[in-house]
Amino acid sequence: MVEISEDAFERMVAEVFDALPDDMVGGLENVGIVVENQPVGERPRLFGLYRGHPLTTRGVYGFGELPDRITLYKNNLQEHCADLDALRSRVRITLVHEIGHYFGLDDVRLRELGWA
Repeated sequence: MVEISEDAFERMVAEVFDALPDDMVGGLENVGIVVENQPVGERPRLFGLYRGHPLTTRGVYGFGELPDRITLYKNNLQEHCADLDALRSRVRITLVHEIGHYFGLDDVRLRELGWA
């Protein structure tokens, strides 16, 4: 398990996101990325979660619509990584996986692409 401060983790997430290819993130619209700790007893244990309406099922956003949300669960990511390099890699995979859900990809397709 690797330990990292909240601030350092949020900087890592921002750096990983900024390094993603433009063709992957250029189409993201009205999506917030947040960092939380998943409650200890909650199942299943997740690295990340996308909440929103995938582009493939989305209509037109209206006034007052809340943004879609990608949550990264810091405690679970830290717990499964031995060092900072492994954590950075897992953050990248998780971000790409959740962004894939935004674009309408399901877990089967994400597994085929190596992002699950």
